[in-house]
Amino acid sequence: MIGLERGVVRLAPYEDGWTCLYEEEKARLQDAVGDQVLDIQHVGSTAIPGIVAKPILDIAVAVRSFEAAFACIEPIVALGYEYYGENGIPRRHYFVRRDPDSGQTIVHLHVNEVDGPDWENQVLFRDYLLAHPEAAEEYVALKQELAIQYPRDRDAYTEGKAPFIERILRLAREEVPGT
Repeated sequence: MIGLERGVVRLAPYEDGWTCLYEEEKARLQDAVGDQVLDIQHVGSTAIPGIVAKPILDIAVAVRSFEAAFACIEPIVALGYEYYGENGIPRRHYFVRRDPDSGQTIVHLHVNEVDGPDWENQVLFRDYLLAHPEAAEEYVALKQELAIQYPRDRDAYTEGKAPFIERILRLAREEVPGT
């Protein structure tokens, strides 16, 4: 099951099908904008087997430059995405795809410069949680607590995770010299 109402925080148990949905979406994106793309990664909690997640796929697309990625906007919108500009993160193109029937959000798409901090942070965070099950368990506990505290305030839920995410990114950078 994928999809979540706007503004709602609801966590779902991990589903193997999320990987298949990601692969399908990756293929659609590759077909639409492959000439601009350096890499496509499944990021966010739906990419981490065994942990609860908001049932929305997070997909990161790496491009050479923010400016060159403007060529991706029209083809991605043609796939059914809505474009939100940088949406609070400098030099990122952000898109949302909703289910046409229910209106639920099903994909958050982040188009980032391959050398930019947003791309690096998303991949580092995911990889650290995959390699450190104890950190993933700690993240699950925090997410569950915040979901109870903020069931209809996704911004507060996200802000509540920020200190944990920053700590994990610091630890990940200590493990991977040069990041």
